[in-house]
Amino acid sequence: MKGRKRPFLLAMKYTDTLFTRFLLTMLLGILSAIVINEVSFLFLRSENGRAATEFNYLIPAGTADKIAAGEEVKIIPNGKKFVIGDRLTIENRDNKDHNFGDLFIPAGSSASMVFSLSNNYAYSCSFQSETLLGFEVYEPVSFWLRLGGILLAGIPLGMLYWIYGILVFPIKKEAAHEA
Repeated sequence: MKGRKRPFLLAMKYTDTLFTRFLLTMLLGILSAIVINEVSFLFLRSENGRAATEFNYLIPAGTADKIAAGEEVKIIPNGKKFVIGDRLTIENRDNKDHNFGDLFIPAGSSASMVFSLSNNYAYSCSFQSETLLGFEVYEPVSFWLRLGGILLAGIPLGMLYWIYGILVFPIKKEAAHEA
């Protein structure tokens, strides 16, 4: 009985090896996903990869007269990208009142708005040559969103590594009885 290994212990050893291999391949999958996701995030960095900030724009004196004369006036770029939480402040130094969507900016004062919903917007604008200004508001990329992307890529990748490892490098069971 001393020289014989019990089948139950062999099955435990086989399971432990299989489980250890599973844990290692899952770790390898998550590490691969971290590298892939973070490198692509660095190369594809966009406006929504930043924290909310404040944007200040100034309507200079004489803007309404320039627009009435047909001159080109551009203060806020069309197609500007914002993230949720950004604050847009517009200071009016012109002698006329101006509008930006629902925002009313009296002469000699300023008005601000905070973006709270992600969407594509088109606001009427009285202080630019283009009377309709389009811009986009995105949800900022947070740590939790990035972590979710890593896990959504890493777990299936680890499973594929595990299955591939079993097929290419099968675990051999030791003989139940040794001679």
